[in-house]
Amino acid sequence: MTKTAQISNDQMIFSVQELKDKGFSYYKINQMVDQGILIKLNKKYYENANFDGEGSDFYYAYAFVPDGVVCLLSAAVYYNLSTYRPDAIDVAIPRKAKVSTLPDWPEVNLYYYTDERFELGITVIEEGTNRFRIYDIEKTVVDIVFYREKVGIEETKEILTSYLRRKDRNINRLVRYAEMMKCGDTMKKYLEVLV
Repeated sequence: MTKTAQISNDQMIFSVQELKDKGFSYYKINQMVDQGILIKLNKKYYENANFDGEGSDFYYAYAFVPDGVVCLLSAAVYYNLSTYRPDAIDVAIPRKAKVSTLPDWPEVNLYYYTDERFELGITVIEEGTNRFRIYDIEKTVVDIVFYREKVGIEETKEILTSYLRRKDRNINRLVRYAEMMKCGDTMKKYLEVLV
């Protein structure tokens, strides 16, 4: 039985550390790249060419920006709040963070957040052995309202309206987040008009 049998086909992205933890040397990792089993994404991450699960572009975002968090329109689409389909993945990173390389595809738009804005509302989505970080639904809506000039007023209205129709909405958390992110008054105005 060869070592390649130990790479599970239900994981799309592997870090070098994960591969080393499974007992693969750098030599063996390079061999698997040569054999077309792994595709090198950057210095730290590899894509499993034999992945047979449900793929997501967000896994690539995690590989190229491991400290990043899926945000804004990408997060709104994930939560089915928007019919708009962005052509890039919106990823928030801390203001002082450095990102060395970004993929040609999928395109990644970076948003530099203050530490306070960055830390609030992060949740980890795990699908089998695959994972990515995304803001929870209330934080997503607050960020959309805060960046409404960049996002677009029509998109902002659609996202907020879709959120308010949901049974699992949490208006208290939404308003609390908005106040913490210094857009409480704006959020209350939108809610008065839409509710």
